Amino acid sequence: MTQAISRETLALSLTSMQPPQVIASGLALNDSKTDEQIGTELVLQPGKAGHMLVRLENLLDRPVRWKMEIVGDFPTDWCEWNQPDFAEMTPHQKIEHAIAFQVPDDFFENQSVLNQQTSRLKINYRTQIYIYIEEGREQLIKYRDFDLLVRPSNYYLNFLPGLYREVDFIGRLVKIFEQAFDPTIQTIDTLWAYLDPITAPVALLPFLAHWVGWELDNRWDIERQRHLIRHAITLYRWHGTQYGLRLYIHLYTGLPLENINIREIFEQGFVLGTTCVGVDSMLGGGRPYHFIVELHPEQPDQINPVLVREIVEQQKPAFCTYDLEIV
Repeated sequence: MTQAISRETLALSLTSMQPPQVIASGLALNDSKTDEQIGTELVLQPGKAGHMLVRLENLLDRPVRWKMEIVGDFPTDWCEWNQPDFAEMTPHQKIEHAIAFQVPDDFFENQSVLNQQTSRLKINYRTQIYIYIEEGREQLIKYRDFDLLVRPSNYYLNFLPGLYREVDFIGRLVKIFEQAFDPTIQTIDTLWAYLDPITAPVALLPFLAHWVGWELDNRWDIERQRHLIRHAITLYRWHGTQYGLRLYIHLYTGLPLENINIREIFEQGFVLGTTCVGVDSMLGGGRPYHFIVELHPEQPDQINPVLVREIVEQQKPAFCTYDLEIV
């Protein structure tokens, strides 16, 4: 959508560099063949830059020195344009400038924009562009108004016909439904994270533990409980085996598996005859179904022997005996 004003020196036109979402209410024509006056709006979304394209044409057969100024009731840090000095334009030269406007990311969330004088958030701003020329003195020869419309991003508009996307009221009405239903849709899209003990909220852990038949123990921190719940089915499957015991101790203590060693004793014990103690015979031993749990912690206080013994008692077969060694 383009608007312009014609004078005998310079021709000015403005073009919004995005499809407008607001239908212009006014339309005015001009006698000039180079300028066209149509209402122009620039729709801005927080955190995204919008651009207004300014076209200037020198209609004279001689150079012209010009300067452009942008003012309005919007905060000054929204616009990046700054032209302190006059620039020269050659005869019949055409130039274009893309004026960038950007609204802060927290525009709608920042309550400091509401003050005691106004109870409503201002979302429509008026902007003026002034064109000056230097001919002995500074002269204003062109000006143009356009609106800056701050609107939230509206994903639901993509599902409407193009005719309705151009109506600002429809966009703002649909945004109400989007804000109401979007949290539920986001929850459904990330439902897997609620069912994974590693990423689930703390309040949901008792439900997940009950789901797999795991009993929570308050002596373990949350992170250890998350990993134990996640691997509960694996621990059930390997219950009573060397692999299951090593995995349980690994999940509880955080020790690498190579620092957890389980040794079984298969020697015959005390033997009479020609023998050499320590080479082909031993004193003691011979205990059936006995094993040794050997742990190599990286820090002295990393292992709680009482809890480790409880874990071994739960995981080992009832007829087995064991010794715990923390090196």
